[in-house]
Amino acid sequence: MKRSKHIRLTLIAGVSAGVLAGCSQSSKPPLTAQNVYTNDYYVPGAGYYHAPFRGWYAYPYNYFDTTRQQYFYGGQWSHSPYESIINVSTPTVTAASTAEAVRTDVSRGGFGGTYSSGGGSFFS
Repeated sequence: MKRSKHIRLTLIAGVSAGVLAGCSQSSKPPLTAQNVYTNDYYVPGAGYYHAPFRGWYAYPYNYFDTTRQQYFYGGQWSHSPYESIINVSTPTVTAASTAEAVRTDVSRGGFGGTYSSGGGSFFS
């Protein structure tokens, strides 16, 4: 039996549409205290997840600021980087709900569409 190119193109187009629909802003999973996140998991508006501290922060884990000559982790600055074997964890309930409320990468219903935060807040 001979296969039709038309059917093949139709199927590919249908699969492509499904993949693109899966990437829409509304399909991003919510941030919850039941989900596991890795160090430096980034969420626009909420910041970077620090697994040992179970919260989101303005800077990446062990970020080095050349002006201060210090490292940032868990909401604090230090002269040495933080060493931990923990690189995945679940956030606290407060950290997850706060980060979900301020994230800017999802569409929100109602008046105004998306919520935009001034950034820089620490959630733990």
